[in-house]
Amino acid sequence: MHVTIIAKAPRPGEVKTRLCPPCTHQQAAEVAAAALSDTIVGVQRLINAWPAGGVALQPVLLWDGPTDEWGDGFTVVAQCAGGLGERLAAGFAALGPGVIIGMEAPAAVPHLALGLRAAARDIDSLGLATDGGYWMVGLGAHSAAHAHEMFTDVPMSSSHTGLAQLRRLTGLGRPVRLLPMARDLDTVEDLRAVAVAEFDGQLRAAARRVLGMEPTGSG
Repeated sequence: MHVTIIAKAPRPGEVKTRLCPPCTHQQAAEVAAAALSDTIVGVQRLINAWPAGGVALQPVLLWDGPTDEWGDGFTVVAQCAGGLGERLAAGFAALGPGVIIGMEAPAAVPHLALGLRAAARDIDSLGLATDGGYWMVGLGAHSAAHAHEMFTDVPMSSSHTGLAQLRRLTGLGRPVRLLPMARDLDTVEDLRAVAVAEFDGQLRAAARRVLGMEPTGSG
């Protein structure tokens, strides 16, 4: 069963552009890189803590970018062309049952254990985000085998994406386990929330640095 991070290479001008301004494109890329790094570490910890003798977990990076930059210890699978729904559907179709998480909510990664246990029982899962989207989605074996039905025509990047995805899953007769809500990282307000959060990691440090809450170096 897979634990997948869907991510884009954190290159300036191509990621987290909604943070610019006030961030520069370089700063936005640094924030994205820190978020991805924390998410990778979180997935590795989750796998290390997974009970021995249970279903084996496969770490996967569903990746948009050069394959030699990230993914040490992960199976790297290239994202297909198309919108987010198409890329999620293709990922599940190729990988089977498991969970897919975005790269920007590392503090929520431990909750993925709930989604994995659900998927092992052929139950889907969804973690709604505070902006109306969702930070993770998990599919059991039945849904993964019909992955395109689970995502086709679900509106992405809207204020009701999460509810639309939930309605799609339940409308197809699927049992769904809801995971705790989490906050995505899209706006400067989100960045400020990360900077004062209790979760300690590279993302919090990067947020504080680009917001001028920590010194950038000696001088």
